[in-house]
Amino acid sequence: MIRLQNVTKIYHNGVKALTDVTLYIRKGEFVFLVGSSGAGKSTLTKLIYREETPSRGQIVFDGKSVSRMRPGLVPYMRRKIGMVFQDFRLLPQKTVTENVAFALEVTGASKREIKRAVPIVLKMVGLTGKADSYPDYLSGGEQQRVSVARAIVNNPILIIADEPTGNLDPETSWDLMKLFLDINRRGTTIVMATHAWDIVDAMKKRVVELSCGKIVRDEQGGAYRHEA
Repeated sequence: MIRLQNVTKIYHNGVKALTDVTLYIRKGEFVFLVGSSGAGKSTLTKLIYREETPSRGQIVFDGKSVSRMRPGLVPYMRRKIGMVFQDFRLLPQKTVTENVAFALEVTGASKREIKRAVPIVLKMVGLTGKADSYPDYLSGGEQQRVSVARAIVNNPILIIADEPTGNLDPETSWDLMKLFLDINRRGTTIVMATHAWDIVDAMKKRVVELSCGKIVRDEQGGAYRHEA
């Protein structure tokens, strides 16, 4: 489903973020990206999403070359990808329903489609009772659940999560991870960059570790290795 072949990324300031990275992720996998700050995790996810382009190498997503894709086709590719960030990125002037609906509106979905889809995903993430609330009246965990609902409302085949538990307390983090597991069981591929070693150790999923822009470990059911 995702293939990076000999990918190198050098930014304009000369910083080499990734060096000769080759990585294959199959449909339906749950993959943790781990490593210290500056290891290249965020750059890798940005390349998959086409927020950045590689300096060298090839990136293929869902059978299409991301690195060679015409700019006009990028928005259509991104409809297949849901993004979840550490800082929630909700629109404060919109209710929970409106924040989730907005993800459909930008793709041109009809009002009928939006009215049908939004309650379904709010129920899935446990926020039916908060549909008319504004972000400022939600806890951090609830805000992150809204961002997850927004990410999945388009039925993406891939979710990229960048430090999704970074602003949450441990109990709330575990509740959120159970939600991600449920989404993954439904067939959605998940790639998650994280520093949460306790979650990585407990979940026994595939772990890809980056260090200085290179993959130094790739194993199924691996631990975080706290000393990394």
